[in-house]
Amino acid sequence: MNMPTDVAIFLQSQYVAIAGASRTGSGPGALIAKRLRDAGHTVFLVNPAAERIGDEPCYRRLSDVPAHVGSVMVVTTPAAAVEVAKEAASCGVRALWLHRSFGEGSVSAEAMDVCRAAGMTVIEGGCPMMYVPPVDLAHRAFRFCLGLSGRVPK
Repeated sequence: MNMPTDVAIFLQSQYVAIAGASRTGSGPGALIAKRLRDAGHTVFLVNPAAERIGDEPCYRRLSDVPAHVGSVMVVTTPAAAVEVAKEAASCGVRALWLHRSFGEGSVSAEAMDVCRAAGMTVIEGGCPMMYVPPVDLAHRAFRFCLGLSGRVPK
């Protein structure tokens, strides 16, 4: 895995889904969605328990999204990440990013295996907020610390 290359592949997609977007419109998924939108991406929220999040439509499954999603940001439990990875593979997604900062996050060895078997680029840990400009001081520090601890691949 080459983090700069994999991040570049993830960010090449115009259409990005946030799988596990919080129904409250807060949390890491909401922050990541805003940063990606600010960077020019079209973002689709995915949560099987929501029809809308705030004033935005929310889709129950990746296959319900009305555009071909090229990249998926996963902000779910590791168990749910496996199902997201399977659906992403069946939808022809090119890249999948499993969110993780200091906690367990969404990283799942099984989800990564599903992605690799499907030929997808898979990013294990970290978050686009650490890479998509402008990167704030807190996320620069997270990236540095998580890189030292091995929780974000180099």
